[in-house]
Amino acid sequence: MASRPRPVRTGRAAAQLGAQLAALREQQDLSVDQLAERSNLSRATVRRVEGGDPAVGLGVYLTVVKTLGRLDAVHAALDPED
Repeated sequence: MASRPRPVRTGRAAAQLGAQLAALREQQDLSVDQLAERSNLSRATVRRVEGGDPAVGLGVYLTVVKTLGRLDAVHAALDPED
């Protein structure tokens, strides 16, 4: 079974999210290796996240977000009450 191509907007959103996570890491003066270690992920996986790879699982993205201290902001941004 062949996989369907991802919509262009999905790819752009993933790339933007990855760039934002990389910027947060840099603002916190963390190296990729430090973020990987603190997230219990491989360096290659962190690079894939920061590169906006949409094939990386949501849980991995959320792990990086949590490690960078922004998980509450994600919850708040998606709150249907706002």
